[in-house]
Amino acid sequence: MSGNDPRGKDGTGEGQPADDDLSARLKRLEMQIDRKRPAAAPDLSARQDRGQPSSLGVAMRLSTEFVAGVLAGGLLGWGCDRLLGTKPWGLIVLLVLGFAAGIYNVMRVSGFFPAADTKKGPPGS
Repeated sequence: MSGNDPRGKDGTGEGQPADDDLSARLKRLEMQIDRKRPAAAPDLSARQDRGQPSSLGVAMRLSTEFVAGVLAGGLLGWGCDRLLGTKPWGLIVLLVLGFAAGIYNVMRVSGFFPAADTKKGPPGS
């Protein structure tokens, strides 16, 4: 038998250690196990990096950018048709321009185009 057996030499259990001793041994064993156990990987699902938006947020922004461009073009075309009396042509032209603007916005937001440096002054200054 091992030296960790709480029973006495005759196996009757007369030599049982006190509860304090068992608790101390249990705590010591837990500490040894914790030291040898590798550190757990951080749970990324519970804590998102504050600097990076979630993929759902990015998808919603991209779709909103596209839909906003198309709707703005359509509404401006409809308004021009009502004011100028050019029935379908203002709507068609500005709807196509709104579609192109929506595509451009999606490409700009997704990082396809480099960000414009707005901190520069006018050229030649």
